[in-house]
Amino acid sequence: MTNTTRRTKLARMTLLAMLVAVLIVLAYVNIPMPMGLSITFNMIPVAIAAMAMGLPGGIIIGGAFGLISFLQCYGIFGVSGMGVALVTANPGFGFACLMFIQRFVSRVLVGVLAALVYRGISRTKAPLYVRGLATGFAAALFNTIFFMTLLVLLFSQTAYMQNAMAGRSVLAYLVASVGVNAVVEMIVAAVVTGAAGVALKKARLI
Repeated sequence: MTNTTRRTKLARMTLLAMLVAVLIVLAYVNIPMPMGLSITFNMIPVAIAAMAMGLPGGIIIGGAFGLISFLQCYGIFGVSGMGVALVTANPGFGFACLMFIQRFVSRVLVGVLAALVYRGISRTKAPLYVRGLATGFAAALFNTIFFMTLLVLLFSQTAYMQNAMAGRSVLAYLVASVGVNAVVEMIVAAVVTGAAGVALKKARLI
């Protein structure tokens, strides 16, 4: 292994550690919204890792995001109001497994797809900032789609979700729940990831 290779590997490991630290900080930063949801920006480190390290980075940081999100259902690394309400009303290993799928597996998929989006758009020779915009936007979009789809599929019959849906159709609930959240998250994730991509280029991590 050459000195250049060692430095690159060390730089990427350092970046991974920093992104995990950022995720932990962001776990305590959210904007509460109705129906137990909140505006969060945890998908931004996932998008950055996907840009810098491709699939491995997306999977690792996506997994870290998912694990933190899952632990928040039990009051660790902050609190997820919805998660705590669901697991409190439905204790048991089986329900915890379903929650793990929704919180962890979905975020790993976000990392995978964000990396694939970045790889795909890179082939178009688009400017780096545009590639970052697309990757951040995609990460936030996929996060919303997977999280909300699994929420409805796995938990729509729980008392908590029945109360939240208040007799509305699934589509009406989804529109009412994620309208503002999704737009804000996608815009912020796109802008920040685009800027981060330029910084990563200067640091020779892309």
